[in-house]
Amino acid sequence: MVGIKDVAKHAGVSVGTVSNVINRPDTVSEGTRHKVQAVIDRLGYVRSESARQLRAGRSRIMALLVLDMGNPFFVDVARGAERAAREAGLCVMVCNSGQSPAEEADYLSLFAEQRVRGVLLTPADATGRNIDAFRRHGIPFVLVDRVAEGTTECSVSVDDVMGGELAVRHLVDTGHRSIAYVSGPPGLNQVKDRRVGASQALAEAGLDASVLRELPTERLDVAAGRDAGARILGLAERPTAVFCANDLLALGVLQAMYAAGVSVPEDVAIVGYDDIEFAAAAVVPLTSVRQPAVTMGAMAAELLMEETESGDPATHEHRRVVLTPELVVRRSSLPGR
Repeated sequence: MVGIKDVAKHAGVSVGTVSNVINRPDTVSEGTRHKVQAVIDRLGYVRSESARQLRAGRSRIMALLVLDMGNPFFVDVARGAERAAREAGLCVMVCNSGQSPAEEADYLSLFAEQRVRGVLLTPADATGRNIDAFRRHGIPFVLVDRVAEGTTECSVSVDDVMGGELAVRHLVDTGHRSIAYVSGPPGLNQVKDRRVGASQALAEAGLDASVLRELPTERLDVAAGRDAGARILGLAERPTAVFCANDLLALGVLQAMYAAGVSVPEDVAIVGYDDIEFAAAAVVPLTSVRQPAVTMGAMAAELLMEETESGDPATHEHRRVVLTPELVVRRSSLPGR
């Protein structure tokens, strides 16, 4: 591997001059800078980031660990975080826990080994044990798409209780009195909060809690949504509306209805959550609760950078940012014509 000493030898300058060309080019004359850069390009020299981190005492890399990179919502979160980090001269390493607490624990251990600058984390482990174990390493982290209840760390989330309320109030207002909630894994706090909001909407309308029937799924993907749709089709008393904990589930339910010849929204109305790009492009455009995913990722990265650049982490004031969701109404939930 070509090292900085090789560059200095071939350019006929000192190692310090090469270092200045790389790190402080304004301190080197234009002629010397061009000569050294030409040697760097010819030899293919790439500076050792790990060595630089050892000298500087901290990494330029922050980690982002999300539940499912197959979900466009988390792609948008990553886009926002990467944009904010790049503007600050930092990089983001994106990892996927696959909604698995065990994989989450493995990644958190890897982040500790690599001594990343900090972590943006959407937890998969509802017990909090993984977070407790990671906290001992002293690496700052910010919770994303999760309220920092019972912790002192920063968090950026959306008011999921309000989101669930918006979705079910819309369905109630359009006349539905039998609603299925395709909720995803029951242990996820986001799933619980959206259920709380849905129940609040029913209570506000003077309706009994039995109006809402929950159908949990093991995952939050399209295949799980198709399976939930098949279960709904098999019910003796089929609901007239379905609220799904995310858009991938909703798209799966929509596919199941379409395959069975059930008309959406004339026979069954559907509302999703997240408002991913595919929601508006579905064969029946999907009503969804919009989360500002890009903003969420950017704000989380900014909070993490504030903490890591504060000098003394003990003096950093942790903040809990809660963003407001928005209902986007499309064809899938409008009353039949």
